[in-house]
Amino acid sequence: MASKKKEEIEKLSAALLAAINAPVPVKPTCKISKSKYVAGVQCAKREYLEVHRPELAASVDDGRMQQGLEVGSLARQMFPGGVLVAADYKHLSDAIRDTRELVANREVPAIFEATFEHSGVLVRADVLKRNSGGFHLTEVKSSTKVKPEHTDDVSIQKYVMQGCGLRVMDTNVMRLSRDYVYDGALAADGRRVYDISRLFATEELQPYGDGQVSRTLDEQFRVLAQPQPPNIVPSSRCTSPYDCEFYDHCHPVWADGDIRSLPIAGCKIEALLSGGITSIAQLPSQIVLKEQFHLTAKECRFALGAKEKGVQINPVLAAELEALRYPLYFMDFETVFPALPLFAGLRPYDQLPFQWSVHVQRQPGAALEHHEFLATDNNDPRSDFISSLCAVMGEIGNIVVYNETFESQRLSELTSWPPGFAGRIENIQGRLWDLLPRMRKHVYHPAFAGSYSLKYVLPALIPEMTYEGMAVGNGTEAGVAWEQLVRGGLDGAEREKTRKALLDYCGMDTMAMVRLLEKLQLAS
Repeated sequence: MASKKKEEIEKLSAALLAAINAPVPVKPTCKISKSKYVAGVQCAKREYLEVHRPELAASVDDGRMQQGLEVGSLARQMFPGGVLVAADYKHLSDAIRDTRELVANREVPAIFEATFEHSGVLVRADVLKRNSGGFHLTEVKSSTKVKPEHTDDVSIQKYVMQGCGLRVMDTNVMRLSRDYVYDGALAADGRRVYDISRLFATEELQPYGDGQVSRTLDEQFRVLAQPQPPNIVPSSRCTSPYDCEFYDHCHPVWADGDIRSLPIAGCKIEALLSGGITSIAQLPSQIVLKEQFHLTAKECRFALGAKEKGVQINPVLAAELEALRYPLYFMDFETVFPALPLFAGLRPYDQLPFQWSVHVQRQPGAALEHHEFLATDNNDPRSDFISSLCAVMGEIGNIVVYNETFESQRLSELTSWPPGFAGRIENIQGRLWDLLPRMRKHVYHPAFAGSYSLKYVLPALIPEMTYEGMAVGNGTEAGVAWEQLVRGGLDGAEREKTRKALLDYCGMDTMAMVRLLEKLQLAS
């Protein structure tokens, strides 16, 4: 009896101790959405800035939001009889009220954009499907794989819904299937008709427990209640799993010579600063950088190259340049890879080429010829793309590209459709000469900032040429601009402005390779 009583006292003492040491739940001082919660899991500073300093965010239009809306709308067709909560984010109280009414109406088999608020968190569910014991939660994603971050997404939704008294039986992710091949079917009004049952795949996803979600929320609200954002050193989390819209804010442009301007890991920058090294001029030898500060060989090259200043070109590059065979063709492609395939034979996220630029130099020092192609309507561009390209590429001479893998893969994809070009495509592929690996292996300038993208390399080596200020300045912008061009809706002046911007950008890419090769030939 005494032993049993002692055991009970020990259990009570342990429970009391646990209660004393348990973190006190933080009363929310603000409200957050599902997206902000997920942002906070990625980086507490990102969430803090989203809540308190949203004006610091970069404005990015890469088409993903519109793409997600289109995918979500199609997914609803898998749930016949479902009802949409139409009230938008500006009328959330209406959305919550409408959701409550639809949940109570047993005649409604599924609810789209059901809206709930609990413990300072607001969520909107893509699909809630009713069953006899409760609801099935389905999160629709425009990706082709279930990703680790999707678990956070469904976990916070389930937590909030159950906090509102809803019974969530299971949680699923509906994603696009890469096995689906669009057959080109069109409705009478010209809309694309997809086989929804094959376009999507659904996988069950086990959410985190309520305790883990609750602890994460407590920590997030603790951070959000602080007067200043947390001091978090930039790292891989800045771009993974999502690109942070505050990247530029956390990566300021440092003064020339500042050690923080080096393109090396943030933790190693911190180690250098802790070691009293604040400027590039103070950098020690490569041996010390490797052994004491654990820099990789690549990081050492960037660091010591910045210390040497100016362009550095390995003399062995001259032999590779001398082996080039004229006429030289400088070639670049632009593509889009939409979540929903646009033409027959394409899968979700297949690359669709819509534009090319080619500069031709027949002999060393000869005047340049420029040829280009841009699809400007909503017809399948692949046939015109490859036929016009083959017409200008000749049979001999190296074809200079900047990342051979990309262009070669696009060409391979065009051997199956349209028919009749396999031989010409094989000839083009056999003549490709990739400038990018030569740059990486033999050329360095501190202004590259660790990147061999043309956007960094070109102004460093050819200062009078830059992508800054161009209406279309990168591949993402080119894809968005082209989709705007062919979707319709632009007036005549806007169409011409967009068309010219696309031609200017692609032409800039091939002219950049021309000038870079000239620079290397003169310096070698």
